[in-house]
Amino acid sequence: MTDSDTADAAALLEAIFDQLTEVTPPADDPTGAKTFAQIEWIRLIRNAADHQLGSHTANLDVLGVPERHGSTTKRLLIEMGFPPAVATRSVRIAGSLGALGKVEACAADGRLSGEIVDAVVRGIATIEKRSPTKLSDDDRTVYETELLTQALSGATPTEIQKHAQTIGNTIADDEGGIPASDDRSLDTLSHSVTDDSRVEIHANVTQAVGEKFIAMIDERSVPRPEPDGADDRRSPDQRRVDALEILLDQAAQGASQDSIGAPRTQTLLTIPADGGDPAFLPWTGSVTQATAQKQSCDGTITEIIINGETVPLAMGRERRLFPAHIRKAIIIRDRCCISCGAPPSHTQVHHIQHWSDDGDTDLDNGCLLCQRCHTRVHHNGWDIMIGFDRHPWLIPPADIDPRRRPLPAYNRRTMRLDDAA
Repeated sequence: MTDSDTADAAALLEAIFDQLTEVTPPADDPTGAKTFAQIEWIRLIRNAADHQLGSHTANLDVLGVPERHGSTTKRLLIEMGFPPAVATRSVRIAGSLGALGKVEACAADGRLSGEIVDAVVRGIATIEKRSPTKLSDDDRTVYETELLTQALSGATPTEIQKHAQTIGNTIADDEGGIPASDDRSLDTLSHSVTDDSRVEIHANVTQAVGEKFIAMIDERSVPRPEPDGADDRRSPDQRRVDALEILLDQAAQGASQDSIGAPRTQTLLTIPADGGDPAFLPWTGSVTQATAQKQSCDGTITEIIINGETVPLAMGRERRLFPAHIRKAIIIRDRCCISCGAPPSHTQVHHIQHWSDDGDTDLDNGCLLCQRCHTRVHHNGWDIMIGFDRHPWLIPPADIDPRRRPLPAYNRRTMRLDDAA
C-alpha cells in the first residue's frame, strides 16, 4: 500500500466516523421498527470494525512496531485506550488470521462479532491442546465448520467453548491422549506473603480438582441476610474468601456437614444414557471417559445417568422434605430456578402438587424455585405442571395471559439448536 493509499484509507475511516457520530435514534418511530433497523446496521458496523481491529493488529506485528517500542502488541493497544479484554482478544484473533478462512470471511462481512470470532479461535486451540497428535488441515477445517455453524445458529461464546471442549475430549478418548485439562504434571499451587502481610494464592489445577473447588466454594458463598434483615453487604469476592476460610476450618475439624445451613451438594457427574455425548461436570463441562471412570470411584462424586431429555432416574422416598439425592436429580434437570434462572444454590425444591394434597416427594413432583419466585407461585396465581417431556412448565395467571398458555422452564427457554440436537 502506497502512502497515497494509506492517506485515502485514513480519510475514509475519518469520514465513516464523522457520519456515524451524526446518526441519532429516530424521533418518529411508534412501532420501534426504524430503531430496530438502525440497531441492526450498528451491529454489522461494530462486527466489521472488530474484524478490522484484528487485521490491523496483525499488521502491527508484521511491521515489528511492538519490538521497536520495546513493548508488546497487547500493551500498545491498551496504551491507545482499548480495554485489556479487547486488547487480549484482538491479539488472539490476529494470531489466527490465515488459518480460519471461513470464520474470517463471516467476520469481514459483519456476520460475526469479535467475541464470537475469539470464541472459535479459542475453541480450535482447545481442540488442538486435547488432541494427542497434530491436527491435519482437513480436521481443522471440519472443526472450524462445526464451531462456525454453531456460532451462526446463535450460540454464545461460552456455548461455543463448551462445544469445543466436548470435541477435544472425544478426540482424546478416541486417540488415547491426555488432554491438558487432565494432565496432573501441569498442576501448580503457590502462595506468597506480600509486604503488607497479606497472602496471595495462585493455582492451576486439573478439571477434576477445579470442579471440586468451585462446587465447594459455591455452596458456602451464598448471600446471607444481615442481622437487620438487609441484603448481604459482602461483595461476591468477599463471600468467596469467607467460604474458603469455612472450608479450611472444616478441614481442620474434620467436619463433613455444611456450616451455613444450605443443602449440601456433592460434585455431580452426569452421564448420558445413550453414550452419544461425553459425561460432564456442572461447573467445568465435559470430561473424558478416563476422567469419568476415575471420578466414579470417588466418594465425593455422585453419578447421575440421564436420558435424551436430560431427565434423571427418579429415586423417590416418602418424606416431606426432598432428600439430597432427589434434590441433585432436580438440579440436573432444571439447572436453575425454572422461572427466573437463579443458580441452584439460591433455590428451594417446590412441591408441584402440595404435600398437604397428597403430593409425592419425588422427581416428577418437584422443581427448583428461588425464594422470590416460590412466593409468586404460592401467592400470585402461577401454576406448574410436569409436561410429557418430564420437565416443569409454568402456567401464568389469567391477568398475565388470559389463555394461560404453559411456558417452558427457564433453561428450556434458552435452548440452542445444538441442545435440541
